[in-house]
Amino acid sequence: MIGVLVADDQPLVRGALATVLDLEADITVLAQVGSGEEVLPEARRCRPDVVLLDVQMPGKDGLVIIAELCTELPSCKILICTTFGRPGYLTRAVSAGARGFLVKDAPPEQLADAVRRVHSGLRVVDPSLATESLVTGPNPLTEREREVLALAADGSTVSRIAGSLHLTVGTVRNHLSAAIGKTGAETRGGAHRIAEQRGWL
Repeated sequence: MIGVLVADDQPLVRGALATVLDLEADITVLAQVGSGEEVLPEARRCRPDVVLLDVQMPGKDGLVIIAELCTELPSCKILICTTFGRPGYLTRAVSAGARGFLVKDAPPEQLADAVRRVHSGLRVVDPSLATESLVTGPNPLTEREREVLALAADGSTVSRIAGSLHLTVGTVRNHLSAAIGKTGAETRGGAHRIAEQRGWL
């Protein structure tokens, strides 16, 4: 029997995923959680074989949780199931240790099959997302460029961003300019939008 922990912040979606999996004779849902901060404590308690994990969750980001689970419960396999089918998320999730990545509009039988395959040690990736990831390529932004872009999203001034990150105004301008160039945008707002759509932030 494959024990699964379902982690999703939307109660209806979480319940639906759990119901679909519980219908399978060889899969049982051990627990359900609705925030990122609950995942690791619950996983420690119920020791699932597979954690079905959303990317964007309150409290703690799913991509951060992957690394924590891999460190503390290395035998547990992680399958991302998210609405946000972005190439950057796929790359970051797999790099962090996830064994699979599905989008939520996948057919129910595909979900159960993905849980089985991930549990057996195989990788499972949504085919269209894998193709898009190859076309888009790896995330070109540095960690600092991502930080600067994230802070620029709300319209913060360059001097305010510089103060927040303890950088000079010139350094922040350079990072913003590099990010704009790498995304092919014309403005920092456009660069943030493109980077977010591709899952680079």
